[in-house]
Amino acid sequence: MFTGIVQGVAHIADIKDLPGLRSFRIEFPEGFAKDLEIGASVAVDGVCLTVTQLHGANAADFDVMQQSLNITTLGSYAENSRVNVERAARDGAEIGGHPLSGHVDFTARLAAIRQTDNNYVLRIAVPPEWLRYIFAKGYIAVNGASLTIAEVNRAESWFEIWLIPETLRMTVFAEKTVGAALNIEIERSTQVIVDTVQTILSDTLGPLLPALETLLQQQGVDSSRLSGLLGIGKKP
Repeated sequence: MFTGIVQGVAHIADIKDLPGLRSFRIEFPEGFAKDLEIGASVAVDGVCLTVTQLHGANAADFDVMQQSLNITTLGSYAENSRVNVERAARDGAEIGGHPLSGHVDFTARLAAIRQTDNNYVLRIAVPPEWLRYIFAKGYIAVNGASLTIAEVNRAESWFEIWLIPETLRMTVFAEKTVGAALNIEIERSTQVIVDTVQTILSDTLGPLLPALETLLQQQGVDSSRLSGLLGIGKKP
């Protein structure tokens, strides 16, 4: 488990591509890898990776399988790319952010950047099917950083996060430009609640759907979105 509090920025020192596998050698900030062992977990831009080999006091190798390359940004990185890193949480550690698994759900696109005097605002465009789990004032993990959602626009499929100077200093977000891909992990308890409610609605009202659609049509109301609102049909 991780907390979403990024502990530093590392860089990719070497990449080796093998059939169905990509191996990274990552060099960490001084002191980050103290007591790091083979088999330990490290979140790299929000992706939980396992240490396969150690190189001195400040570098380690990680293997990434094809499935993870397909659904995260790790397949697009080159040598010298900089990444957010966090060690796995220890028992009794303070949870400064929110619990994360390091299992990225999807990638999103940085749609716009807006700067104020002491804040840095990122607008992130997401696939519409994932918006059901994203709420203003809720948590979300972006490249492994636990962040609070400031605003959600469901009609245009985006949400915004506001970053303070300390977050910019400790992460790679200041280096990202419009169009950049970002790793997103939704907050699990929110997902469970939303899916449970939609399942209950579907089980309860699903058999009544044809009658409800007919009634709405008789009232001149567009019923085309009713199945989606009830959670009936394909889910992410």
